[in-house]
Amino acid sequence: MSDLEQILSAIKSGESVQADRRRWDPLQQGEIDIRIAADGSWFHEGRRFQRDTLVKLFAGILRREDSGYYLVTPVEKLRIQVEDAPFIANLVERIEDDGETAIVFTTNIGERIVADADHAIRVDIDADTREPRPYVHIRDGLEALISRSAFYDLLNLAHENTRDGGRYLAVTSMGREFELGSTDE
Repeated sequence: MSDLEQILSAIKSGESVQADRRRWDPLQQGEIDIRIAADGSWFHEGRRFQRDTLVKLFAGILRREDSGYYLVTPVEKLRIQVEDAPFIANLVERIEDDGETAIVFTTNIGERIVADADHAIRVDIDADTREPRPYVHIRDGLEALISRSAFYDLLNLAHENTRDGGRYLAVTSMGREFELGSTDE
C-alpha cells in the first residue's frame, strides 16, 4: 500500500467513527466554560489544558452547528467558545503517487487531512489588514486555520493561472484546484 493510500485509508476510518457520532442528539443541553483560543490552545475555566490526550478526546466530540460549537456525547450537548477556528494546520506536504497529487495537512492535534472536494482550502482576506486568513475544512463544518509557516509552504507548492485577464496562485490536490490568491495586486 502506497503512502497516499495509507493516509486516505486512515482518514476514511476516522470519518466513519465521526459519522456515528453525528447521529447523537442528546436531550440534556447547556454550556461549559471551555474556550479554544485563536492559536488552537484549549482552556477550561481560564486554565490551559495540560494534557494533549484530553484535547484530542474533546476534539473528537466537537461539532459545529449554525448557532455555535458544541461538545456532544450520547447524553449531553455543551456549548463552548471558539475564537477563530478550533484547529491549526501547522504542517503541509505534497505527496505524489501514480500520477495523483495530494496536499496533506497535519493539525495541532495530529489529525491529517487531504485537501479534496470534501476538505476544501479557502482563503479569506482580512478587511482591515488585507492579510490572508487561509483555512482547510476538516469535517462537519469544522475548519483548521492554516498557520503562517504552513501557508508559506503551501504557496511554494502553488502554480500560477490566469482567468478573465487576472493572474492567481493555486494548488491542485486529488484533482481539485484551490485558489490561494491573486498575483495582480
